[in-house]
Order: sequence, then C-alpha cells, then structure tokens
Amino acid sequence: MTHLSNRQSQTGAVLVVALVMLLVLTLMAVGSMRGTTLESRITANRAHDTQQQSAADAALREAEFRYYGPANLIDKLEGKAANCKLTNTLNANGLNKPCMLAINDADLLNFVDKPWLTKESFLKSESTDSLLWMPYRGTDAANQTVAGTRETSNGRTTYWNSTRAVTVGNNAVNAEYGMVAEGQGTYYYLNNAKADEQVYLQSTHANIYLGLNN
Repeated sequence: MTHLSNRQSQTGAVLVVALVMLLVLTLMAVGSMRGTTLESRITANRAHDTQQQSAADAALREAEFRYYGPANLIDKLEGKAANCKLTNTLNANGLNKPCMLAINDADLLNFVDKPWLTKESFLKSESTDSLLWMPYRGTDAANQTVAGTRETSNGRTTYWNSTRAVTVGNNAVNAEYGMVAEGQGTYYYLNNAKADEQVYLQSTHANIYLGLNN
C-alpha cells in the first residue's frame, strides 16, 4: 500500500512540473512573437520613411530641372500663377517652365521654415486648377508620371514648388552693369518638396543666365 501511494504522489508532481514548463514555454513564445511584431513594424516604418524621402527628393530634382536651359527666361525670373497649374506639363523639346511662387522677401523665411503654410500664406488664384504645389512628374517628358498616379501610402501624391531667393529689384549676382533687366547674371532659387503630407525636403540651386537676347 505504501509503494502504491508513493507512485501516485510522484505522478501528481510530474503533472505540476509539466504544466509549469508549458506555461513558461508559452510565455516565451508570446514574448518572441511580440518582439517579432515590433521589429516588423519598425522595419515597415523605416521602409516607409525611406520611400517618402526618396519621393520628395525626386520632386526636388524636377523643381531644379525646370530651370535648366535658357528658354522661357521670363518665367524663371518672375513668379506666374499660370505656371502653377496642372496644364504645365513636361515638354519633350526641353522648353519647360517652373512653378515659381511670387513670394516677397519678407515671406521667404516662412517659405523655408514653414513650407506647409504656403497654401494659406502665398500665391492665390481663383482658377480651380491652379496649384500651390505642382505634382511630381519626373524629368523625362517621354516617361513622365501623370499627376496623381504616383501615390504614396495613404493615397496622397508627391509635390514641389520653388521661388527666387532674392526678389527685391529683380537682383542678380555677378550681373554686368545695366544687364539685370535683360535677365543676365546668376540667380538663386529655393525649392520645397513634400511626400505623404509628412516628409518635407528643401534644396537650393543657382543658375547662370546670359540674358533674353542670348
């Protein structure tokens, strides 16, 4: 009788130990799953941020690209609302026009520090297809992205705009005497780009123009 009682006591102890071990393994598995989920979210967020930064950077390249070449020089020196419309697409002949906002010097700091305020603070037009931000189309007219199709994660697109860095008196750097009116000299530009309404990038560039008659 004593021998049988000992066996029954031992059997109960094994069951308790097994249940404890099973609980420990379950907790370890749950912890591992939580860690994996967290790492997956971190990786996805990093990929999303990289994608948005790349998209905004590409938009900056288009903003700069629009100033290349001597064509349409007036449009590259004076802000025009007509150039900030969806109809301002890329031209295969390279004669492109920038979306340059007519921002005075007093507002340049806001343009740089708070680019998201441009919708309320800067260029305004009654035209329904006028934009304060131009949608990204790329730099290849033959394979340009149609406005609105380069969608980001939440259905928004990538946009850009730009302005002259110095506007008082239509100033230019290194211009010969009396040639500023001809558009001759070095001109500086500020560019903004945004993607997903979350990532904002900025760039500056300078172009040298030989004037309207060259």
